[in-house]
Amino acid sequence: MCPRVSNKPRTRTFNLQVPLSNLNPCPNMNGIDAYPHQYTTRRKANIQIIPLIDVVFFLLATFVLFTLTLNRLFTIPLTLPVAGREGTGEPPLVLQVTDAGIYWDKELITVRELPPRLETYAKQTKDPRIMLSGDDHAKYGATAAALDEVRKAGIKEVSIETVWRGTGR
Repeated sequence: MCPRVSNKPRTRTFNLQVPLSNLNPCPNMNGIDAYPHQYTTRRKANIQIIPLIDVVFFLLATFVLFTLTLNRLFTIPLTLPVAGREGTGEPPLVLQVTDAGIYWDKELITVRELPPRLETYAKQTKDPRIMLSGDDHAKYGATAAALDEVRKAGIKEVSIETVWRGTGR
């Protein structure tokens, strides 16, 4: 391999009687030009930030407008229920499930006493409503069993309380 002498481009004078294959400065390279840089000028890559920002904002605006049109395509007309209850002013019956048993309006009862009490409550009350809650130590299985008993008694309006309430209150 021929060493590079300098970075300056070489100038050659051509003798028309000499074949072009003899012009190679390194005869052992077999016709490969040893100095390709002398014929081309290399420029450094220049990244323009302003057009890049323009393209990014264009893509962002395109995707935002596209997603807004998708939202309109997949909507279903739906009338939502209104919260609140008119009519009877009596509060619902509170059943609180604990690890010790079930509180029936602040009275501790066993799990076996729950079905007959629910049946009599459903028969005696015009519009029976139940609010089911649990304390910190209530098990999921006991709460599901109490909810099943309410369903078996035929009570359709059941609320589940999600606010913390002390045991028996």
